[in-house]
Amino acid sequence: MFQLSDDETRLFERSSIAFDLDGTLVDTAPDLVRALNAVIQPYGLSPVPLSDVRAMVGRGALALMQRAFEREGRTLDDPEARVKDFIEIYGQDVAADSRVFPDVEATLDWLAGQGASLSVCTNKPSVLSDMILEELGLTRHFTRIIGPERTTAKKPAPDHVRDALGDGHARGALVGDSAPDVDSAAAAGVPSIILSYGYSEKPAGSLGADRVIHAFRDVPQALTDLWRG
Repeated sequence: MFQLSDDETRLFERSSIAFDLDGTLVDTAPDLVRALNAVIQPYGLSPVPLSDVRAMVGRGALALMQRAFEREGRTLDDPEARVKDFIEIYGQDVAADSRVFPDVEATLDWLAGQGASLSVCTNKPSVLSDMILEELGLTRHFTRIIGPERTTAKKPAPDHVRDALGDGHARGALVGDSAPDVDSAAAAGVPSIILSYGYSEKPAGSLGADRVIHAFRDVPQALTDLWRG
C-alpha cells in the first residue's frame, strides 16, 4: 500500500502526527445529526439534514447547536444547558452509525510502525472522543487524545496542536478536514494535510492547506513530500 524508499521511511522516525477526529478518522455525521435533531425538536426547529451537518461539525458542539438555531433565524438560549443535552443524548449511543473511514487503521499501524507518535487533536468534547475511539477500536493507535478540555485553547488556536504533538519530535504535522485544522497548524508552525472527503464549510482546495488528498492511505506519501520539500 505504501511504496516509499528507505530514506523516505526514515522520515517518520521521531515524528509526531496529530489527527482531527470527525470527518478525518471517522464518519460521525449520522450519529451527530441524530443527537442534534433530538435536542432541537422540542424547540420547533426543522430537522437538520445530514448533508448540512457535515458542513457544521468542525468547530465543536456549541457551534453545531448555534448553527442549528441560526439557520432558522433563532438564537440559542442557555447554550451550556443545550450542549449538555446534546452530549447526554449523543453519548448514549455514540457509535451506532459512525464508521471508520477506509484505510485508516492500516495507515495508522504503518505510521506507528515506522516510529511516528500519533495523537488526536479534536474540538469534540474529550469524553465523547474517548468513547467513540474506544468503541471503534482506535484508542490503541494514539499516545494522546486532546479534546478542547485538555488544552488551553482549542483549534484554531496553536496551543491545541502543540499539546497534541507534544515535545521532542523531529518533524510534525496535522491531518484534518476543515479550516480550524489548517489555521491551527499554520499558527503552530507545522504543515497541514486536508482530506477532501471530510466535513468542511468550504471546498477543501480553498482552505490553504499544504496538501489536499482524497484518500487516507495517501497520508504517508503526502507527509513525505512535505517533510522533504
